[in-house]
Amino acid sequence: MVIHDTMSKGKVEFKPAKQGEVGIYLCGPTVYDYGHLGHGRSAIVFDMLRRYFLYKGFKVTFVRNWTDIDDKTIERANREGITVKELTERFIEIYREDYKKLNILEPDYDPKPTEHIPEIIDLISRIFERGHAYTTSDGVYYDISTFPDYGKLSGQSLEELRAGARVEVSEDKRNPGDFALWKFEKPGEPSWDSPWGRGRPGWHIECSAMSVRYLGEEFDIHCGGQDLVFPHHEDEIAQSRGAGYKFARYWMHNGFLNVDNEKMSKSLGNFFTLREVFEKYSPRVVRYFLLSAHYKAPLNYTENSLKQAESALSRYDDFILRLMDVMDKQGRRNSKPEERVLSIIDESRREFEAGMEDDLNISRSLAGISELIRKINVLIDKSSVHYEDAEAVLNFMKSVDSVLGFFKFERDILPEEIEKLIQERAEARKKKDFKKADEIRAKLLDMGIVLEDTKDGTRWKKIKE
Repeated sequence: MVIHDTMSKGKVEFKPAKQGEVGIYLCGPTVYDYGHLGHGRSAIVFDMLRRYFLYKGFKVTFVRNWTDIDDKTIERANREGITVKELTERFIEIYREDYKKLNILEPDYDPKPTEHIPEIIDLISRIFERGHAYTTSDGVYYDISTFPDYGKLSGQSLEELRAGARVEVSEDKRNPGDFALWKFEKPGEPSWDSPWGRGRPGWHIECSAMSVRYLGEEFDIHCGGQDLVFPHHEDEIAQSRGAGYKFARYWMHNGFLNVDNEKMSKSLGNFFTLREVFEKYSPRVVRYFLLSAHYKAPLNYTENSLKQAESALSRYDDFILRLMDVMDKQGRRNSKPEERVLSIIDESRREFEAGMEDDLNISRSLAGISELIRKINVLIDKSSVHYEDAEAVLNFMKSVDSVLGFFKFERDILPEEIEKLIQERAEARKKKDFKKADEIRAKLLDMGIVLEDTKDGTRWKKIKE
């Protein structure tokens, strides 16, 4: 398998630190507001990465944190007149609900900085011991001049980073780019005791401490959105390696999400929360859309792009229903699937895996599945697919979906009234009362049910989920 490693600036062969095991750390959201589409993309992309390793038989340890203490959480909690804990717990629950709707697997660990203060203090102590930290009037800072590789991840020189960085303002800092490891206590802020004075952790130190706590001093993949490359991940590397840890072997970052070809931002008024999008489109459609382009490429959100995602999922749904119809209409023959069907499945599996192993090339993987659908549909049209053939194809689709997570394998349960109308229409057609049959079809359409008459009988589906 090859992945694009941000540190190497290109594709590299993935080699885990331990044979058969993979440790992944994903930088999660700062939980002071509702999750937006950008949060969804990062969570879904690396959910697919994790799922693929599981599909290939790896033992995966997946960590995704919640940032529950920083300037934004403190500011909003104070504005609302509640504690930071009350605010962050509320939004963590909202994120969990949204991620569940998007069929994102629960992480093995979802740590919070406020629950890992001892680990954070221990890490800062190690950084001090190795000569990378110093104290000022407002906190403890990391001296970036003591770490020669600073800037390697983002590919910029120290001078460029200093010029472009938004960093903490402090007259006492040795270098403009030095960043806070520990911020001394201020009125109205949560704080904890430390060897340097009462205060709270800086943003960057949190992920360094928690990743080492759950994945060890060296782990495989650290991932997140492209906006985290600098300064967050650059600072994590400086801290962790400055403390003597090997830290992450590979770095993966997903591309930005644009809205109508502009970067999504609150200031432009093109900012969409996941819950706002769910009001118009099912989470399954949103998941498909967020995975439909290569993870490193910019992804453009438009109304049309979501409608295209909806149509694409409808084609997959129709195919799966066809397979289920074949199995409903035919009994088992107690035989093996036809060789030609197995050959089609094997070819599609090879293409699916080749795409995934080429830096999560989703287009190639989906093309392999589309080719299987085309070939199997031709055989179904010729009545050349038997129960065991359809079952084998369906099982393949399920194995693929253990990675993709957006196919649908359950029939909709229709309300009694709709079931009755479908039956009445079937009776009218038998009696050649086509006027009544058409009236019932129109009525069902108004109720969101579309019918399709085939040589094997009438099939139906919901227009909207």
